[in-house]
Amino acid sequence: MSSPAVQCVVGLGNPGSRYADTRHNVGFWFADRLAAHCSATFLRASRFHGGLAQVDCGGRFWLLKPETFMNRSGQAVTALLRYYRLAPEQLVVVHDELDLPPGTVRLKRGGGHGGHNGLRDVMAHLGTGEFLRLRIGIGHPGDASQVVDYVLSRASREDEALIEEAIDEAIKVFSKVLEGELEKVMNALHSRK
Repeated sequence: MSSPAVQCVVGLGNPGSRYADTRHNVGFWFADRLAAHCSATFLRASRFHGGLAQVDCGGRFWLLKPETFMNRSGQAVTALLRYYRLAPEQLVVVHDELDLPPGTVRLKRGGGHGGHNGLRDVMAHLGTGEFLRLRIGIGHPGDASQVVDYVLSRASREDEALIEEAIDEAIKVFSKVLEGELEKVMNALHSRK
């Protein structure tokens, strides 16, 4: 059974050069890599509080990079969904995931925010968690008190290479996400070592 067609993809991150290479910005890394893969260009869209690209690549969809800072991501997401009258089920949020090791990428629908401030804000604004998440593993520092410094710092060269490889793998199968063939995508991504 296919799911509602994806119309909107949002990569979560923090704006500015200070955060560009940090683990917390892997959602932006994905968005930039997907835009380049699809020859799409981000334009500043103040109405949507971020950079927006209209993409036609395996399907037509909006690609958004909120510039509201992570903990206010929901403001940008809801502005876009309301304007284009899209349902949360037509949304994919791409974000960093502490609970997955670098080199791992997972697709899932629904669930909680797991302490992720960007997801927490998106869910609060939408009033639901029923949207797709593309979770890009960044690993965990091992101690909860170190999480903030960890996500706001740069990964090791080895981990960064693993994260970029995972992003590339996700982009290879992303057209199947757009077609609603989520089980095929999950099987492909989740079977990666």
